[in-house]
Amino acid sequence: MTQLFSKSQIALAALAAIGSAVVIAPTVATAAGKTAGKYVSGDFHNHTTCSDGSISMQKLVKKVTDKVETPWGLDWFVQAGHGGTGNRNCTLVEDATLATPAYPYLTGNTPYNTGTAASPSQYAGPSTTWTQSIGAANIKGNGGGVGGNGNMWRWQSIQEYQYPLVEYLSAQRNVPLFVGLESVVAGHEHTSMSVITGQMPAGVDNASLPTAPGYTPLGNANALAQWSYCFDRGDTDTSRGNVTGSSVGNNWNCANPDSADSTSAALGWNDTAKKLLPASGAGVGSRGHLKTVEALKWMAKYHGQQSYYVPAHLERAGPFNPDGNNGFNIEHLRNFNNAAPDIAFGFESQPGHGAANNRGEYQVKRNSFAGVLTDSVGGTTYGGTGVYAGQVGGVWDALLGEGRNWWFFASSDWHNRGSFGPDDRRSTQDFYPGEYQRTHVLVRNGADKLRPQSIVDGLRTGNAWSATGQLIDRLAFVACASYAGPGARSNAAVEALAVAAATKGTDIDASGCATMGEKLKVRPGAEIVVAVAVRDPEGANFAPYSFPNPSLLQVGINQPMNKPVLDHVDVIRGLVTGYRTPGTADYAGEWPRNTNWLKADGTTTGLSAVPAAAKNTSAAIVKTFSGNGSTPWTTVHSGVDNTTFLKMSFRIPAVQASQYVRLRGSNLPAAVPYETDASGNPLSDIYTNANDTSMLRIPCTTVGTNVPANGGTWSQDKGTIDGCPAHLATASGASPIAGQKAVSYDVAAWADLWFYSNPIYVEVANSVTVAGVK
Repeated sequence: MTQLFSKSQIALAALAAIGSAVVIAPTVATAAGKTAGKYVSGDFHNHTTCSDGSISMQKLVKKVTDKVETPWGLDWFVQAGHGGTGNRNCTLVEDATLATPAYPYLTGNTPYNTGTAASPSQYAGPSTTWTQSIGAANIKGNGGGVGGNGNMWRWQSIQEYQYPLVEYLSAQRNVPLFVGLESVVAGHEHTSMSVITGQMPAGVDNASLPTAPGYTPLGNANALAQWSYCFDRGDTDTSRGNVTGSSVGNNWNCANPDSADSTSAALGWNDTAKKLLPASGAGVGSRGHLKTVEALKWMAKYHGQQSYYVPAHLERAGPFNPDGNNGFNIEHLRNFNNAAPDIAFGFESQPGHGAANNRGEYQVKRNSFAGVLTDSVGGTTYGGTGVYAGQVGGVWDALLGEGRNWWFFASSDWHNRGSFGPDDRRSTQDFYPGEYQRTHVLVRNGADKLRPQSIVDGLRTGNAWSATGQLIDRLAFVACASYAGPGARSNAAVEALAVAAATKGTDIDASGCATMGEKLKVRPGAEIVVAVAVRDPEGANFAPYSFPNPSLLQVGINQPMNKPVLDHVDVIRGLVTGYRTPGTADYAGEWPRNTNWLKADGTTTGLSAVPAAAKNTSAAIVKTFSGNGSTPWTTVHSGVDNTTFLKMSFRIPAVQASQYVRLRGSNLPAAVPYETDASGNPLSDIYTNANDTSMLRIPCTTVGTNVPANGGTWSQDKGTIDGCPAHLATASGASPIAGQKAVSYDVAAWADLWFYSNPIYVEVANSVTVAGVK
């Protein structure tokens, strides 16, 4: 195959294109004039039978929004399966318990539509294919329907089937739902995104719901469907969103009149499809990246406040591959944020798949680059978080050190329970959205109900935090300026602000103070008072296991798995030095590959091996609070519901340089073997990943009376499992505990819990401007 241009030419074109697109115009609010709001929890990355998930839309929505049968019900939910195609009719339900008037359960003798004739069993549930249920003639676009492979392009399923169902469920259950996408990214791997334009108009609040099959939506997901057609790497349809072989339909044109690159022949413009179709072969990754930047420019032009773009499990597919479609290096995140700062404003560096044999599905030698096996970046996760955010001073700190609006999020990536059925509480693969991890975001909806726009606006601000295993369920984090004389603020006064906000689940709104996603402007020499209030909820979390946490037993702590206790809170601080310039030496850099980072024994080489572009060496833990350490927190009781909160504070004296502070916390103290180092940093999860049983190190020895057999079901009303479950992996080979059950799968996740907050910026006059936040 002839290579049309060299890698260096592509790289130069990329830098030129991105460099000319640098626009720093975020819309993050300051403290004044805020609309009232509360922290609400949700998930925006998960799967159903619309893509490669195991259960229907109806079953997943019920599981994650119900607060009785599954008590982890979320406050908001975005259903976001893969882009590309799907072959199952995801409007069908598993059984009669999920039936509704508009979408009844169709038994084996009930035809779904007027499509092709088929055997009765083909209409019995959500594994029924589109061809079986609606007929090949009704599948639109090129390559799917008549004469094609029977798959439906995601743009059609979103537009015609998934959105109407989600709108109906939202109205019927009175819960805030909307549709997103886990895009298959040109040049990279996957991104959680949505364009919410048209979705869930206010009229849905008073919609008259049908009493017979069928539902006509008041809104639409046409904008998201168009994005999927135009920019998802999995969509090679050339129909412009039309009926196969005709001009009847959407007639989409993906060109952006503000960007000549949107119709560039070098990037793969196809005039029939009216979109970029990158060819395969040498340079496909570099060209694909530029197509993705065009996608962001398109979103910014047409849906600037109605969209978001958050790279998902971004370390999993390895470093960026210019000749493939793999991971993300730091320069790609910078390019995204430069092109569309109101849309590309963060990442999911805490992946889902938390119960998998490799936590997050990150794995040593997971990927193949031209026949060379290459690790996920970092080799594995670190306390369930990818190395980009889990390593203090790593990629996230490098981006924050520029003063960017780049926020941390977590999602479930729900697909299935692995070796268990979807109603079992055990898992060897995934947790349901909200069951284990969730993102809490401050949504300023005032007296209005939660709506897609207010949720997206909340995510954009970065006033958000994420936690696993219900380690904490309330957090207030505030920084206030204090000046000598009348401007002096005491620690107690700022702590009181934090406690009041945490108690009510609301924001801090005080002059001279800032919270997550905001910046505090101060004069040189000011003291900064930082205060935190958290609630470590009493009672059991949603874990099915009540036996002692095996990781903590190693250090003499007997604590039930389902009753975790917050051990400590770290405050991490870094300096802000300003935006890096595209094309300069410190703009681009790849995280070290394979054993250049993660060594064979599970330890790492450290930041000295990381290029300057991908780290911020000023970032460090500056304070650790705990119940009995050198800087203890104080216990206080809520004046609202008498629950217990932990408050803590410290002062940063005489600031001269712009900086940021962020939080993390864990149920694990420092120096837990194979879990944390002497400073409390998470160690690599290779010691609990069942993929390589020779590396397993933590035994699980508790024998219980309620331990169901592997493969059985264990519903919520039968109590907790009080002994090490049968599905745990057995250590082998060189492991010092070879032959014993070891902490792995879901037990590894429930044993090792963390929360992460987004940062508060401090901008010091006459120092570096925090340009990414107003």
